[in-house]
Amino acid sequence: MSKSLRLSEKWFRRGLWLVALVFASFLIGLGSTVVNDLPQVERMRQLEDFIDKPAAAPLRDTIKASEAAELQASRDLDQIQLQLNAAQQASANARETFGNWIATRRATAQPDQDTELVARTKALDAFKQKEDEVQRQVNAQRQIVLDARQAEQRAREAMSVLERDAQVKLDAEYRRVELRVFLYRLALTLPLLVVAGWLFAKKRKSTYWPFVWGFIFFALFAFFVELVPYLPSYGGYVRYVVGIVLTVLVGRYAIVALNAYLARQKLAEQQPDQVRREELSYDVALARLGKSVCPGCERPVDLKNDEIDFCPHCGIGLFDHCGQCETRKSAFSKFCHACGTSAHAAEPGGATAPA
Repeated sequence: MSKSLRLSEKWFRRGLWLVALVFASFLIGLGSTVVNDLPQVERMRQLEDFIDKPAAAPLRDTIKASEAAELQASRDLDQIQLQLNAAQQASANARETFGNWIATRRATAQPDQDTELVARTKALDAFKQKEDEVQRQVNAQRQIVLDARQAEQRAREAMSVLERDAQVKLDAEYRRVELRVFLYRLALTLPLLVVAGWLFAKKRKSTYWPFVWGFIFFALFAFFVELVPYLPSYGGYVRYVVGIVLTVLVGRYAIVALNAYLARQKLAEQQPDQVRREELSYDVALARLGKSVCPGCERPVDLKNDEIDFCPHCGIGLFDHCGQCETRKSAFSKFCHACGTSAHAAEPGGATAPA
């Protein structure tokens, strides 16, 4: 159709298309802001909202108390371990000293040292007794640490069971929230798509067509970009089912539109040539001729063949002769390209219409 437009009209139409795109961009920005804020209408639930609180409270107290007991027992164990190390070192030193003394006594064989032998043996026994006592404290403290750790482990295992049950409920709630948010989006975008379809069918050629097309672009973006990515999956079943439904609806619309178009074309081809010519707009006729197709039936025609004056498919006149100069011209031209006579000012045969 651009070949039939005036130069200024082409630039005006390009500017209006730019207006349509800018208008659509602002609508898309506003729509995206609204859609992104929709999840805020739902309160975000946490795992804590679904856990069994009466059962979880004592378990958490046990975990907390066990952690504190284990920490304190570990600190006490470190202190007692130092005491054990000191006692073991003292006992080892005493045994070494006693061994040296025994070796010296055997060398000198002095009977008057028997009393000192008894005293040294008692001192050595005292060091050993101290070491054994500290070792018992270490063992007792290790038992405390082990008991606290096992109690904490049992409580955590029981707590994990409660958390797994709560996680199942939380996941189900997330799915419900996702579905509700999707329905909110659908409630906003589906009416826009319906309005866009009505505008496309009724108003796309109206005076304010840039705003009509801008709204159509916005509605398509809102539906296919802002809505479809949030479509619940449920294992892919929902997406595939929705895809099948949309394909069937679009396919059915295309089939019905095609059959209606063919019916209109068949009916139009049965009309007289003059009636069919009057029903075709000048711009549409020139656009189809520019594509080397018949303006009436839209079938291919060799327009460069000088012997073809009528469409071989539907019979509509494609070329005639100027009533003033008899030059062969397009039957849809408003003026003769050779002499400039109006196509309605002169009829074939030389009769000139009054000015």
